[in-house]
Amino acid sequence: MATSASPRRGTVRAVLLGVATIAGVTAAAIGALALPEVLAVTGLSDPGPFTTYGLSFVRAAGEIAAMVAIGHFLFAAFLVPPQSSGVLDADGYRALRVGGAACAVWAVCAALLVALTISDVSGVPLTELTPLDVWSAADLVETSAAWRTTSILAAVVAVASLTVLRWSWTPALLAGGLMTLMPLAVTGHSSSGGSHDIATNSLIIHLVAGTLWAGGLLALLGHALRGGSHTDIAARRFSGLALWCFASMAVSGIVNAAVRIDVSNIYDSSYGLLVVGKVAALAGLGVIGWWQRRTSIVALQRDPTSRRPLLRLALTEAALFGVAVGVAVGLARTPPPPATREPLPAESVLGFDLAEPPTIARVFVEWRFDLIFGTAAIVMAGIYLAAVYRLARRGAPWSTRRTVSWLIGCLALLFATSSGLGMYMAAMFSMHAVAQLILTIVVPVLLVQGAPVTLALKALQAVDPNGVPGPREWLVIALDSSLLRFITHPWTALTLLVMGVYGLCLEVVFDAAVSEHASHMLMIGYFLLSGALFFASVSGVESVPRMMPGRGRIAILLCAFSQFAIAGVVVLNMREVLGDVFYRSLKLSWHADLLGDQRLGGQMIAAGGLLAVGATLAVLIVQRRRSTATELRTAAPSPGS
Repeated sequence: MATSASPRRGTVRAVLLGVATIAGVTAAAIGALALPEVLAVTGLSDPGPFTTYGLSFVRAAGEIAAMVAIGHFLFAAFLVPPQSSGVLDADGYRALRVGGAACAVWAVCAALLVALTISDVSGVPLTELTPLDVWSAADLVETSAAWRTTSILAAVVAVASLTVLRWSWTPALLAGGLMTLMPLAVTGHSSSGGSHDIATNSLIIHLVAGTLWAGGLLALLGHALRGGSHTDIAARRFSGLALWCFASMAVSGIVNAAVRIDVSNIYDSSYGLLVVGKVAALAGLGVIGWWQRRTSIVALQRDPTSRRPLLRLALTEAALFGVAVGVAVGLARTPPPPATREPLPAESVLGFDLAEPPTIARVFVEWRFDLIFGTAAIVMAGIYLAAVYRLARRGAPWSTRRTVSWLIGCLALLFATSSGLGMYMAAMFSMHAVAQLILTIVVPVLLVQGAPVTLALKALQAVDPNGVPGPREWLVIALDSSLLRFITHPWTALTLLVMGVYGLCLEVVFDAAVSEHASHMLMIGYFLLSGALFFASVSGVESVPRMMPGRGRIAILLCAFSQFAIAGVVVLNMREVLGDVFYRSLKLSWHADLLGDQRLGGQMIAAGGLLAVGATLAVLIVQRRRSTATELRTAAPSPGS
């Protein structure tokens, strides 16, 4: 048994090393060709062959390692089933170990890239740099600091994976693996210049989708080469995911390229030609993926042992992924065409200009679609309607009121992040205050009233007791997890909500939250998550582990809303301007009275809190009157008595 397994493991290692080598050689070749252009643009000296070839090769190989790690965590979490006890079976455990080892390689590559990046941007050969030079210069270069953060995150995930034996922790490892991509996503070409907000958001989507697609393919390929069980189920599940990843990569890649290069002149620069090459590779991957669905998946459904068509196409697809990653790394090393004009200060900081002050018309009419939260709003609405449609086909009723509430909540999220309000939110404290109230109170309340968890449990089909766990079983396990029980406890949820309310009253927190695009997106995500957890824990709409009695829920709601009013008063009485340096860097001629705008924002927060308190009391009074009327009707004697 051991003798037959060993050659299979050797084959899998050879395949993974081969893909990494293809990616590294492709990237190194493009990097060497682009070196004269890079030196001409930057004015730096040649850092030597170790840096010229090593930087591109190590980065491409490291990104393949990241894909292998994330793909194997995905495989263990969602593509193969665990044992009935919740402990990973042999296939899941093996995938977890491969993912942990690949994550360690990713950490080492990222650490090497810190030194290689310092050498590259300074023009000093790598052999002349000491560890002390690298350490002292790492904070001075944004990209090297991002690589250092990536290395630390990847090392933490690799170590954490060693302690995992149960399925319930594998989604957390998958999330941690995806987090290692984020420092890189918010630096480089996409994080600077005009429209960098769109470029950064599209790059995040592109990286996540591409990593899940390529990593999942490599994990599935290794599993098939080893002759693992449930290959037919894993292939079917991955096929659906790959289709969505392909669509996401295609759209986000087009958007990312469009904001940095004029499509009409795409063949006039090295950067444009590399974009064309990457598009061609993506198209080829799409064709192979389509053929996989037509042949390999069908063959596996007929005979779960028929792996040859899958292996043949997957090997070709994996090699093409290696080329695509190499081209992408080479693209990152190649200077994009120079901008036709110098961006205005607001464009450099925000990604867009705000030439005129806000008006009601501009807030509602001017739109700039947010690729992260705007897309999330549309996808959430679509998935909800699909679930309602599935119930309707079964003849099962679902509340129209809940559907309308959910759709209005999605529309409110779209409005708060993609309308004029979302644009001016980034440049004015008063608009930030309005958006914060909508994102923390209005959107979560509407979404929670839609009862999405209850809808999902009704719409998703349960598998047979001895069947392979699916989405419904994953959801049930998540709802029963100790983590969810902790964060949905009313007092924990209240603490998280209040931290968001008062945290932005602190100058250091507010400055960090608004000064960078990535931190701005994290702030929006925190508003939504903390609000959703709080209202889910006290609304009584969804079943949560620790449901408070009715009077307790009213009391905690009043407590929460009153914190908004208090925080508004605190801001109203401040004499220092929150985010002063950031707001002045925008150089908006119409936005000079920063303290006055901040006080207006404080008034809005206080008014929003008081309005929420009043609405809660009004609902309480109405409910009490209805309850009293019902009791009187019940107690009244019948006419014939």
